[in-house]
Amino acid sequence: MCELLGMSANTPTDLCFSFTGLTQRGGKTGPHKDGWGVAFYEGKGVRLFHDPQPSATSPVAELVQNYPIKSKTAICHIRQANVGDICLANTHPFVRERWGRYWVFAHNGQIANFVRQPGPYEPVGDTDSEAIFCDLMNRIHHGLPRDAMPQQLATELVALAEEYAAQGVFNCLLSNGNWLFTYCSTKLASITRRAPFGAAQLKDADVTVDFAAETTPNDVVSIIATEPLTSDEAWDIYQPGEWKLWEAGEVIACGTRAV
Repeated sequence: MCELLGMSANTPTDLCFSFTGLTQRGGKTGPHKDGWGVAFYEGKGVRLFHDPQPSATSPVAELVQNYPIKSKTAICHIRQANVGDICLANTHPFVRERWGRYWVFAHNGQIANFVRQPGPYEPVGDTDSEAIFCDLMNRIHHGLPRDAMPQQLATELVALAEEYAAQGVFNCLLSNGNWLFTYCSTKLASITRRAPFGAAQLKDADVTVDFAAETTPNDVVSIIATEPLTSDEAWDIYQPGEWKLWEAGEVIACGTRAV
């Protein structure tokens, strides 16, 4: 399996602290050593980093850890390969354009023998994850209007997520830069940090940060991860079948369905 990391914030925020913790699980404190990737939204643009090397020892990951890229929405993934070769084409997150925006997707899980519906979106690599993403984008292409509102979009995304989860394990992060959709098939957790801010200690590295020194009283920053990244904070653990739609650090829609 793989691990996911997402961020939704109301102000441009760097992901260095959380990203540093996650990357240690890519070959040091965890087995997810088959590549990694991260996408940072900057307006309508996306700054992407991918590397098929283990994130714990990747020079590119080290650069990202020490380069405070500011973003309101970010998606990160570390891979433990179960379908597809270990190569750049198979590293998440995957990106496609829809309605003049970049859609970014990362998946944790596996759906054996997945068959995507035909449409304009096709996979470049040979993972089930990218095939699922292309299927999702094709279904959105055929099923929703360009001006679909977030709640209408969430309804369609939940229906698709439930369909995929019924075929296997489907934990995902999906965003177009304005919102971040999260779905839990088996494992996902989140935390929302707001004033009064305090300090936090990473589980996987000897790193502590005092968020009070890094934020303003108006900041709201939510982190979503496969497993909690800190050892001294209270994370919200998703239930199987639970989904949340985030915007500017807040949950704007949510629900739980049986899986």
